[in-house]
Amino acid sequence: MRLKQGFRLFGHQRTKSSGEASAMITTKMSMLQHVCSVPLTRAIRPRPFTVSGAATAVTPSRNLTVSFPSSSSSLRTPHVDPRVLLGMSEQDLQQLAVDFGQQRYRGKQLHHLIYKRKAKEIQDFSHLPQAFRNDLMEAGWTIGRSPIYHTVTAADGTVKLLIKLEDNRLIETVGIPVEDEKGSMRLTACVSSQVGCPLRCSFCATGKGGYSRNLRRHEIIEQVYDPRLCEQVLAIEDIFKRRVTNVVFMGMGEPMLNLKSVLDAHRCLNKDVQIGQRMITISTVGVPNTIKKLASHKLQSTLAVSLHAPNQELREMIVPSAKSYPLDAIMKDCRDYFVETSRRVSFEYALLAGVNDSVEQAVELAELLHEWGRNYHVNLIPFNPIEGSEYRRPYKKAVLAFAGALESRKVTVSIRQTRGLDASAACGQLRNNFQKNPLLTESDSEQSQSNVAVAC
Repeated sequence: MRLKQGFRLFGHQRTKSSGEASAMITTKMSMLQHVCSVPLTRAIRPRPFTVSGAATAVTPSRNLTVSFPSSSSSLRTPHVDPRVLLGMSEQDLQQLAVDFGQQRYRGKQLHHLIYKRKAKEIQDFSHLPQAFRNDLMEAGWTIGRSPIYHTVTAADGTVKLLIKLEDNRLIETVGIPVEDEKGSMRLTACVSSQVGCPLRCSFCATGKGGYSRNLRRHEIIEQVYDPRLCEQVLAIEDIFKRRVTNVVFMGMGEPMLNLKSVLDAHRCLNKDVQIGQRMITISTVGVPNTIKKLASHKLQSTLAVSLHAPNQELREMIVPSAKSYPLDAIMKDCRDYFVETSRRVSFEYALLAGVNDSVEQAVELAELLHEWGRNYHVNLIPFNPIEGSEYRRPYKKAVLAFAGALESRKVTVSIRQTRGLDASAACGQLRNNFQKNPLLTESDSEQSQSNVAVAC
């Protein structure tokens, strides 16, 4: 039944008795509710979209206290745009096709065109009837793609992108190609989950750039496989003849403060884009109660907890939000996570010269981990320098000594290879060069004869 046919249910009918009329109205209302399912109803009655205020520039302090936003805060951005196709499952797309009066197999075709053919526009759906394409566009549906605003390519092949969202805000995503000892190529996408970050870790550039809102499901997914990323970033997949193999939620933002969108994007990346769960990592600095929620989903993906300190006092200085989530509570939740999922937890530890990189602190970290179990892995990350930061990158000798102290105490450890130093690849660096407030609109750009981001 086509959409317009659904409205004919309210057309003039022959006169009936009051009882027959009442029954007829009830039946027709039921039929209309079936025809106009939730996605379609929202499509034909688009609601105004409100964007939270401009992100505020923040200068983190070591003594800064950061509390976790309440459930009524501005973080509660709707996690799904009801008229965006990207992120919908095959079953969802089949139902959408039925809602538009099409056969269910048209939904399978939609799924193939979006996730296999990677069509950019609805008009590119050449396998679908023109009338169906027109109906989708007239109802306000889009695939859900955002343009590339800026790209930077490092000498080591790392590519960093700024993506311009519908509300003119910028987010970062990074493509990291790595060749292992056997010559196999791994292509990792480091994706953002928020526009900025409200937690303001003292060493992180993202917090210095302020916070705006959560990303929606499709805004996360498009960072991974949008074909235009490949076109405008030296054709990453074409050059390496590889698709994205790994996804890490380690870009801008705190994934656990946007868990609904992150989990929806995770499902789509796994089921629709077909990236294995074990190839996906979700990172967090620690948000109370969210590790338990994540554990309940029993994902086979890696949980990476940003620890950065072996004790509570030092951690509060580096990560202000740690005051709301004590170290012992985090370690207990990580232990419970392993029991629930049988998946080893990885601890991220950013090494800051003269702050948390001594051998004594490595010994203290090993003791902390052994106190809470042995199914842990430590990933050491030498600090990536950012403009205006008080922190320094440790010398290689100090990094190796720290790692050696952990290994000698039977802690599994790795040292992250630094990538993209010449591409501002640390979280938030590139975005801060271009935007802390919304970009100029086209009309504003014409007035100011400028097409660059608004400066603070």
